[in-house]
Amino acid sequence: MNNRNIQNTIAVFKREFLAYFNSPVLYVIVVIFLLASMGFTFFFSRILDSEDVSLTERFFVWHPWIFTVLAPAVGMRLWSEEHRLGTIELLLTMPVSPWQAILGKFFAAACVWLIGLFLTFPIVWTVCYLGDPDMGPIISGYTASYLYAMACLSVTCAVSAITRSQVVCFIVSVAFCMVIALIGDPGVTHTIVATVPSWAEGIVRFISYFSFMDHFFEMTKGIFVFRDVLYFLSVVVVTLFITNLALRAKRA
Repeated sequence: MNNRNIQNTIAVFKREFLAYFNSPVLYVIVVIFLLASMGFTFFFSRILDSEDVSLTERFFVWHPWIFTVLAPAVGMRLWSEEHRLGTIELLLTMPVSPWQAILGKFFAAACVWLIGLFLTFPIVWTVCYLGDPDMGPIISGYTASYLYAMACLSVTCAVSAITRSQVVCFIVSVAFCMVIALIGDPGVTHTIVATVPSWAEGIVRFISYFSFMDHFFEMTKGIFVFRDVLYFLSVVVVTLFITNLALRAKRA
């Protein structure tokens, strides 16, 4: 990528990132995320009443469900807003390639969740104050959470490039993220395996491997497995590639 391409991508990034801060929706979503994270950790998981101060089962365990709803809420405006305002034609006729626009917009949305996760530091501080937790699972847990958020964002980005309605984009994206999460849930997998013929059990387990959940919880155990990181990055690349195809179809 030459300097011109980098400059174009950064220009789109700044435009999109500042647009988030000019909208009250961002602040509402971040506040909801913080309240949900802290509420589930301190009240539902009751971490203050337990001798076990591990965040894996009391903090990170809630993140997939939170991101399934809130990540699409951040990403639904990426392209749907351009469609609604009629500025997508102007953007695509400027000396900016679709990939530059896609990456600029996606990284702007990804930075929103970087900020959101950073603001949960009081939870980590509280856990460190109460005990002496292993920092390995905490670091890998935050990495897994951020990769999960980016995967949900990239799915939303692809849906947003196809639809003009932010509401439709939000509903479809949440549905997609929910399905991809649930196909790897142990309870769902065991239920399906118990009802299908024995020859189909391998197919069910193969499909469950593509679940966000399976790879997410493997990473929260404090072990960085390359295949889990590669999985989330592959989801991002594939869905952004679909976004590029959708935009090029509109540009043609």
